[in-house]
Amino acid sequence: MGSLNERNPSLWVKTSPEARYRALSGKPSFDAIVIGAGIAGLSAAYMLQRDGMKVAVLEAGRIASGATGYTTAKVTALHGLIYSDLVERHGAERAAAYAAANSTAIDLVRSIVDAEGIACELDRQDAYTYAETNEGADRVRREAEACREIGLEAELTYDVPLPFPVSAAIRLRNQAQFHPRAYCLGLAVAIHGTKGRIYERTRVSEVQEKVRICHVKTDHGTLSTPMVVVATHLPFMGDGSYYAKTAPSRSYAMAFPDGESLQGMFLSAEHPVRSMRPASAGGRRWLILGGESHKVGQEDDTEARYTALESWAAERLQMRDPVYRWSAQDYVSVDGIPYVGRLTSDHERVFVATGFRKWGMSNGTAAGKIIADAVADRENPWATAFDSTRIRLVQSAKKLLKENLNVAKQFIGGKLAVSGHTPEELGRGEARIMSVDGETLAIHRDDAGRLHAVSPDCTHMGCRVAWNTAERTWDCPCHGSRFTPDGEVIQAPATQPLKRQRIPVKR
Repeated sequence: MGSLNERNPSLWVKTSPEARYRALSGKPSFDAIVIGAGIAGLSAAYMLQRDGMKVAVLEAGRIASGATGYTTAKVTALHGLIYSDLVERHGAERAAAYAAANSTAIDLVRSIVDAEGIACELDRQDAYTYAETNEGADRVRREAEACREIGLEAELTYDVPLPFPVSAAIRLRNQAQFHPRAYCLGLAVAIHGTKGRIYERTRVSEVQEKVRICHVKTDHGTLSTPMVVVATHLPFMGDGSYYAKTAPSRSYAMAFPDGESLQGMFLSAEHPVRSMRPASAGGRRWLILGGESHKVGQEDDTEARYTALESWAAERLQMRDPVYRWSAQDYVSVDGIPYVGRLTSDHERVFVATGFRKWGMSNGTAAGKIIADAVADRENPWATAFDSTRIRLVQSAKKLLKENLNVAKQFIGGKLAVSGHTPEELGRGEARIMSVDGETLAIHRDDAGRLHAVSPDCTHMGCRVAWNTAERTWDCPCHGSRFTPDGEVIQAPATQPLKRQRIPVKR
């Protein structure tokens, strides 16, 4: 698949050219291999190459057609009401490091755009986190105090350029937004055009670290290299147990044709969360609206999430008939800070970046810098805060227990949830887990009326998958793996497809 979501392609995917890099062939030699061609992987590759290394980027699909191509694409250090939480959990020093990393990422993006001449609609905007209620305003004021404590120049304001009443907001000036796929395509050109190489349609299934070398197994052969960076959204290897230290969350967005009605990037402090920003893409102006988050595979009717966004847009913004709609997925770490650094404390040559909490444009860029500095043995001021091997049970134990109890609930409950329907009762576009002649199958009827059956158990750890009505995919509610109706892997941590099954013929 060219993207995570062929059914609902994003504005960014539809308004940028499809990259045409070849799949891996032969056994070329590289100083480092980066797995994953989203913003984190491409940023790491670009910075490693800038240090003089010969780098290859291996991508299972197409460049920036995964999570990076389905974001709202804000490049900002204002991430909702995060800093009061980070100060409480980690202290002001670590919270300040997080803010500094994301602030510096904005400058890094701007410098790369200038240096490489990347046309990606990079635009300066103020960012706002706003509240509509008195309770929300109190939380906003506490967040403003936390920002002041850590030195982030955010200001409390009651003057917010939105077409509905707002009780209070935090404003962080001079932030950025861009066309994320155009930016990543520009990074790819810069990497591939010098000593580096980009390989698309090349899926990695295994990484083995030896004493002085790593072996990277792909569906086009095995490469050997001194250094590996795993930037696959969530690591597909079990080492480090990142699937147990993060929670997969899915959210939704849509783009409306728009003139100049909105100036600024906005995020609500209350639920349901609403995200808004203007955009330029495809020679037109747009308004992007996002929200409706939920845990992956734990929503009976994902189509209703789009409906809720459309209704809100009509009521609050007087916007109707979106041209594009899409959904995205990200992983949230149990303590609120991404994991960036060595895969585990036992790994010297394999690095990881994950858990961006839906702020991958800035966090992913910062992650690239952290990893490049680690490989070059340079000191990085944010490395300790983002340390992927950190163990802080006091701050994380409650959330870690909660998430893993949720996984256990989904694992057990999913095994018991079998529809009483028969394959013949499925309508076009419908799917269910059902028992056929004593065998449990995941069955989908496509728009042409054909039935497709696969094993219902995720190949990562055996959790029972659930049907995503909006995207028409099988999604794992435990760790977020996703599959096509025919069982092909769309998203890690699973690396193997769901086994195709034969539907017994009724006689």
